Amino acid sequence: MLRKNPPSESDRPALRRIQAIVNISAGGVGAEAASSLASLMADYGYDLVLATPQPADLDRAVAVAVAASPDLVVVLGGDGTARLAAQHCGPQGPLLAVLPGGTLNMLSQVFYGPLAWQAALTGALDSGVVRNVSGGRVGNHVFYVAAILGAPALWGAAREAVRAGNVRHAWKRAAYALRRAFTGRIRYGLDGLPARDAEALVLINPAISKTLDPDMALEVAELDVHNAREMFRLAFHGLAGHWRQDPGITVYRSAHGRAGALRPIPCILDGELVRLSHRVEFEFVPLAFRALVLPGAHGAAL
Repeated sequence: MLRKNPPSESDRPALRRIQAIVNISAGGVGAEAASSLASLMADYGYDLVLATPQPADLDRAVAVAVAASPDLVVVLGGDGTARLAAQHCGPQGPLLAVLPGGTLNMLSQVFYGPLAWQAALTGALDSGVVRNVSGGRVGNHVFYVAAILGAPALWGAAREAVRAGNVRHAWKRAAYALRRAFTGRIRYGLDGLPARDAEALVLINPAISKTLDPDMALEVAELDVHNAREMFRLAFHGLAGHWRQDPGITVYRSAHGRAGALRPIPCILDGELVRLSHRVEFEFVPLAFRALVLPGAHGAAL
């Protein structure tokens, strides 16, 4: 039996042709995910093309899916897969649904909350609405949730090693992050403010910020800690959801800024570690891509 969509609304899209990419190497996907997704889609009667690329072929698979100009692109994977798909779709491309198949699932949390991917997809197909999603750019890289610039971003490499089950490698990465954490500060500037120094910067998309309306600016949080104890205190407050009250944090808002350091700047973009040049500019992107989200989705509480 075909499942029927509810009566259309002004912001409800007409869906017929769907391209889906399942990142089978993502930690939370599972061996049966592709067949389960295909079965779920079959209940709706959509014209589905599904790909299950290996990691080396993921970028090409997403590019091919977007180039086919479907009504909707569905990706199941981790944060890196979601960011890759959003970048390929862009503001002029097809709608995007990013399903949670990784550890943090930052974009999926914004659009579907804590739902498992099957429930998120069913909800999006049954009652999803189109949402224009803003973002940010750091140098040549884009992000849609948050970016961390500076040596504390090296903790991301340790996290990835833990996620991969390589405890020994995780300890090495964590030790390296501690050695680097307080050896190189960032000099940054924002529109209308004098240049300042910080241990690190956190850039947050206002579409998912707990404190900002989705206006035309990034939330820029200055991280200023001086030792490992303060670093762990901040990490605890971040996990507890109260990091803005931490004395090591100062928050601004800006549509544009610049950052520089003596060394290349490590950076985490939506959960993925990259390395920037030693001088970069960053900016708010008002329209980054269009997403199929649950009605009333207002983002994660960052």
